[in-house]
Amino acid sequence: MRTLDLSPLWRSTVGFDRLFDLIEDPARWTGEDNYPPYNIERLAEDQYQIVLALAGFSPDDLTITAEQNVLTVEGRKAEKGEHNYLYQGISARPFRRVFNLADYVQVKNASFAEGLLKIELVREVPEAMKPRRIAIAAGNENQQQVEHKKAA
Repeated sequence: MRTLDLSPLWRSTVGFDRLFDLIEDPARWTGEDNYPPYNIERLAEDQYQIVLALAGFSPDDLTITAEQNVLTVEGRKAEKGEHNYLYQGISARPFRRVFNLADYVQVKNASFAEGLLKIELVREVPEAMKPRRIAIAAGNENQQQVEHKKAA
């Protein structure tokens, strides 16, 4: 099995610890449960949607929790009486699905219809964090502005 040596990246980056931890976590690459199936879709530059297929569940059986950079969807089907299944192909087992979110990604809406749970996400970068153009003043202009203020 090939291993990734990330030490050169550690020496030249600052603040990417969480990303490297995700890459190095072997549980993410092997044996992860694929239930329930889901899609992640980009709707626009800063808008995303997660859709989980949850046949047999109702909104009361589901819990969505958003914490810092982590979205957790949990489902637990309430037991409602005895069933005598000849074949049970629709899974109703409990699940916990965790999604790691990038910085500034927030959950905006969640809806459940026709067995699909749709979670809408939006990345909203604060104005202070957005790139901005800095004006460069020439040395002579600064002196003229200062002299102009002294004369007034």
